[in-house]
Amino acid sequence: DVATGESEVTPSADGGLRSECLWNIMRLTLDEALAVGSQLEIAAINGTDIIPLSPTLAAQCGYSMDSDPWGNTKVFVSLLGCYVDNQADETFNLGLRFQMYGDGLSKKVQRDVTETCSYSRWASREILCDRNYMEVSTLMVTPEVPVTMDGQKVQETWQDAIPDAVAPNSIWKMTFHTPDSKVMVLKDAHRAGYGAMTTPTRLVLRSPYNMPETYAEEVAGVPMEVFSVSTYYKQVRRLAIIVAAAACPTGGLVFTDEVITWYVPRRIPPLISSAFKILETHMGIDGQRLDKTMMAIRRYKLSITESHVVIELPVGSPDGYYKSHAPDYSYHITYTVEPMLELLWRAEDTQADTRYKVLFPITTPLMPRPPHVTEIPEQKVFNVLLGTFLHDVSLLNITFTTGVLTVTECNARGFDFQEHRFANSSKTFSLQVPFSDEVVLKHNPNPLTTVYFLPLVFGLLILPEQIPFPHPAELEASLEDVVLPTTTGFCDQDNFYISVKYGSQGDNFQIMMLHAGSWRELDTELYSLTDNNTHVSIVVPYTAPDTVFEAVQSDSIRARVDLLLLETPNMWQLNDLSLACNFPLTMTECYPNGTVTALAVKVESVRNLNPKYLTLSDQSCKPVFSNDRFAFFSFNLNSCGTTRTFFDNVMVYENEINVPLCCDHPSVICISLTGLTDSFRHTVSCYYLVNDTETMAFRTRPRNSDPKADPGVGQLVVQMRLAQEVSYDIFYQTEDYPVVKYLQQPLYFEVELMRSTDPRIALVLENCWATLHEDRTTLPSWDLIVDRCENLDDRYIVFYPVVADARVHIPAHVKRFSVKMFTFTTDETVLKEQIFVHCDADLCDTTKPDGICSGQCASPLRNAKPLKPTGSRGRRAADISQHRISSGPIILSDSSNFV
Repeated sequence: DVATGESEVTPSADGGLRSECLWNIMRLTLDEALAVGSQLEIAAINGTDIIPLSPTLAAQCGYSMDSDPWGNTKVFVSLLGCYVDNQADETFNLGLRFQMYGDGLSKKVQRDVTETCSYSRWASREILCDRNYMEVSTLMVTPEVPVTMDGQKVQETWQDAIPDAVAPNSIWKMTFHTPDSKVMVLKDAHRAGYGAMTTPTRLVLRSPYNMPETYAEEVAGVPMEVFSVSTYYKQVRRLAIIVAAAACPTGGLVFTDEVITWYVPRRIPPLISSAFKILETHMGIDGQRLDKTMMAIRRYKLSITESHVVIELPVGSPDGYYKSHAPDYSYHITYTVEPMLELLWRAEDTQADTRYKVLFPITTPLMPRPPHVTEIPEQKVFNVLLGTFLHDVSLLNITFTTGVLTVTECNARGFDFQEHRFANSSKTFSLQVPFSDEVVLKHNPNPLTTVYFLPLVFGLLILPEQIPFPHPAELEASLEDVVLPTTTGFCDQDNFYISVKYGSQGDNFQIMMLHAGSWRELDTELYSLTDNNTHVSIVVPYTAPDTVFEAVQSDSIRARVDLLLLETPNMWQLNDLSLACNFPLTMTECYPNGTVTALAVKVESVRNLNPKYLTLSDQSCKPVFSNDRFAFFSFNLNSCGTTRTFFDNVMVYENEINVPLCCDHPSVICISLTGLTDSFRHTVSCYYLVNDTETMAFRTRPRNSDPKADPGVGQLVVQMRLAQEVSYDIFYQTEDYPVVKYLQQPLYFEVELMRSTDPRIALVLENCWATLHEDRTTLPSWDLIVDRCENLDDRYIVFYPVVADARVHIPAHVKRFSVKMFTFTTDETVLKEQIFVHCDADLCDTTKPDGICSGQCASPLRNAKPLKPTGSRGRRAADISQHRISSGPIILSDSSNFV
């Protein structure tokens, strides 16, 4: 391969091996496609001799080499280097042998290359600063005056001063200035690693960096390494001395994230002793000059200041390359580029020219580039994007909580791993992991929310060095996606049947049942349970210990079971069920022989009752059987204080089961009724005809009168509305709710019987109360109207009279009252929430003035209890029917400017 040229580059190429003549240097480029492995040996071909170029010999002889991590190699050779065939300092022939080795040196590729370059535009002095050596060459001259050595005049005859072994036009000895003087003959200088030779017209001196005879000096703030030597060489008839120096920059760099700035001193004292003028300035890359157009395209800048020649290179220029690093397992990158600076100046005193060329490889400091893990929201999927990395990084594996998976194993598992490459050679990695996979950890901070947690360690690899480094990441997502378990139930004549359907969390709950006012875990041995992995079914007899009796009638009992689903260990209440049913039960049986059996039941409203202390009217008549819930009596109608009454052909026998105020129990002097909501009283009645016996119903509270109604079919509707003003002309509509009111602002309510023109019917407000929730049975609650009267503990309740007008035809069908807006308090804490108002309205027969139609309020309640349970309110036996209506929500405004 041959390349020739002076001012222009003439490349030649052969299968990935290219060569260029770049003025006073040659450049050979070996592509990575040609390199078999990372091991490369270069040897000089000198005739029949093959001389391996070790790093030491290369620096001594004018050779330098640089390879990027992927095997792209550049070799620079000085035209005045060793083993270069020099023909009259104008034509230069070079032979090199490249030997490339594969794995284990078992595979060898050898390539020989011969290059020829022409160069004749030598300056009087040429200085070359390459990556591993400094070189200076000067034209040889013959002194016109005798030369002095060490202060003494040299003899006129050179034979007396120079050994006979020194050939004409050859170097005798060298004096190194460090800055102290050190003298070496040529052989010793070569042995020390210096290069020194003469060509047909020039003296060439070369020194590697950091030699004992070189020294450092700072010039204009830029560190320089200086090589200064006086060379004595033999001419045909005289002794000549040339003082030559080379000074090369070793620093002068300023880095930012965007720009590399390289400063080179404009005046270098070791090289310039008088005034000078810069004739040419050139910038290049990898030893090759760039014209102004290419510099503009690459955004390179070359400028000269009073003290420096400045080159600016953008970080990321395509003439350089990025490289990944992982110091301390932390991802960093560097950028490497090799600019060239070439100057030509002329000394004004001697008119001698100096060509100054610097090849200066630059690598930026480590720039941290911590990879970012970006989570792209997806439905129930962690969609992870990891990056950005350079092209020399690959992902080897990923460590999950369950173990390590390779990229191939991730895809086989359905995680959909992908590598994404971009035009600038960067890359990112994406990974999708469904929330349902076992590698995703889950926990619930509250009953409705699931937090999904995915800890990862990405195993990354830097190529081609095979340097591993990890990158941990923790992904978290929170979703309100919990489906709570649900409970349903029904009854037959003997049992409660409860079904619990599992939610999204499976069976991670305990079933609790209310027993004696407190919750306890369901006794699986006491009740029949069936679990089919989606439901659990429970059968509870109505007489079971965990049921409560709400009320009794002559032929049935109303029982209730309360169930709670409790998540442990957080003790979250997931769901509950309160199921009440009527079960057939004969309470009293009257036999023809005059024997009576009666069953007394402890109901919820008298929870402190102990049935064993119940007696008949005659306190000596006690139960024949009792437990904590029942008392069973069996007695004769002629005993135990039974009374008899005659009505026509009917005999009525009555007795009463109650709690005696005092008793003769050996350990109890008197039974205390403290804490009972009501005294227990159960009337037992038997009706006997002449030849027949009937069992009559019992009641715990006597009726004032039996309800009667005329035969007919129909439907009565009662509505409650909130008026905007006391005139009751304008009402809030459904779309106006929730209504916002200030504290103590009046609320005007109207309750009306709709679609009835019967003047014999009157509407009476039996009970009204307020709650925080729409459910009328919730706590806390506040009584507004109790037993038809305003609660006198609430002094803001006002009844308004109703008169007939265009809208109201029958005033007895309408009731109006107002209250002032209030808020509930708990433990002296104000609950600023919405309220709902509920009412029980009775419709009565006005033809019976002794009934509830006698008036809206008969006896005001002066000691109403706030926050009392609404679920246990009593109900009067109205003459016609009772209706339940509600209004709300009404929200308390945050503003407090209304008084």
